[in-house]
Amino acid sequence: MELLIVSGRAGAGKTQALNALEDMGYYCVDNVPPSMIPLFAGMAQQLGRFPRVVVVTDVRTGDPSSEIMQCLSELKDMGIQYKVLFLECADKELERRYRETRRRHPLMGDGDRSVSDAIKRERYMLNGIQEIADFRIDTSRISVKQLREQIISMFSGVQEDVMSVRFISFGYKYGVPEEADLMFDVRCLPNPYYDEALRNKTGLDREVSEYVFNSDSSSVVISKVHSLLDTLLPLYREEGKTQLVISVGCTGGRHRSVAVAEELRAYVASLGYSTSVTHRDMGKIV
Repeated sequence: MELLIVSGRAGAGKTQALNALEDMGYYCVDNVPPSMIPLFAGMAQQLGRFPRVVVVTDVRTGDPSSEIMQCLSELKDMGIQYKVLFLECADKELERRYRETRRRHPLMGDGDRSVSDAIKRERYMLNGIQEIADFRIDTSRISVKQLREQIISMFSGVQEDVMSVRFISFGYKYGVPEEADLMFDVRCLPNPYYDEALRNKTGLDREVSEYVFNSDSSSVVISKVHSLLDTLLPLYREEGKTQLVISVGCTGGRHRSVAVAEELRAYVASLGYSTSVTHRDMGKIV
C-alpha cells in the first residue's frame, strides 16, 4: 500500500491537492489526527482494497507536530511505506485569501484572535511537519491549475528508488519560490527582453533559447552548473532525498529562466532522474 500524508497551512490549497489526488485514483480521507493515522493505515492495508491512500492532517486536529514523529515511527514498525507532502503559503497571501473568502481560520477560536495572529500561530505549530516533509509546494504565487499540474507531476507513478528533480523557472520581481532546495540566478545571461522581436516570446521559443545560449559566457555558466549537478545529485540521492526542487530565476521569469530551466531539465533527465518543470511566471504580462 502507498500512503501519502498531506499537511499544510489552512488556505494553502490542501482541498485542491486532495481533489487532484482523488482524480488520480487515491483513496482520500481528510482531517485525521496523527495518532489515528497508523490505525487507519493498518485497516486499509488489511482490507487490501486501497493501494493508494491519502490522509490529511493539520491544525484542525490539534497540534499535529507534537504527534507526527510517533505516528511515523509506528508506521515504520508496521512496515507501511509513507511519504509526506506539505503545502506552504506566505502569511500575507493567506491573509489576502481569508479576506476575499471571508472564511474563519480554524485557530481563530471564538473571535479572540485575529486572522494574522492565527496564521502566525499555525506556522509555529506546523513547523515540525514541514521540516520532515518529503515534498513541499509553495502555493503563494501559483494558480489552482498550476498546483494541480505539480501534484500530477509529483505523484503520477514515480518509482520509489528514483529521486525526482523538479525545476521551477521564476521572476525575481515576483518573489522567489520558498520550496527550492537549490536556486540559480541567471540574470547574468544575455537578456532577450531588449530585442523587440523577442520581447513577447518566451524561453520555450527556439529564437529566444538560441539568443540566451549563443554566447561564451552562457556556455561557461551552463557547463559549470552541469558539473555542480553531477556532484550534488548523487549526494542528495544517497542521503535518501526523494524530491529535489531546483529554481532558476531571471528578472521577469519569461525568457532566460525558462530557457535555462528547460535545458537543465533535459540534462538531468539524461542522467536517469525523473524530472518535471514548472514555469511559474512565464505567462505574466511583459
